[in-house]
Amino acid sequence: MTRWFRAYWDEEDVWFYFEVDAEGGVSRQVELRGPDGIPIAAASLTEWQQAQAAGRLSAYEATYGRTAETPVQEWDGYEPDALTAAEFEDVWSRARRHLHRDR
Repeated sequence: MTRWFRAYWDEEDVWFYFEVDAEGGVSRQVELRGPDGIPIAAASLTEWQQAQAAGRLSAYEATYGRTAETPVQEWDGYEPDALTAAEFEDVWSRARRHLHRDR
């Protein structure tokens, strides 16, 4: 079952938005920095894998970043806020437009 949530990392003033699969693996991830919520990443694991296979990984990561590699069950000290699929999709689409435009 797919889940969506967000968590705040106060040390860097970053909100992390995650889409995770039933095993806790991150399939998509958005990172928003600062009080204005400036997108700094909006990565898809599937796209990342495709870019790696095609030899375009550097370009993909320079534009969209990458997803967390460790399943969420193994993270310490995060307090997730549940999101709906629609809430995640809204953040995802806004971040992708911003990152694509800026790069």
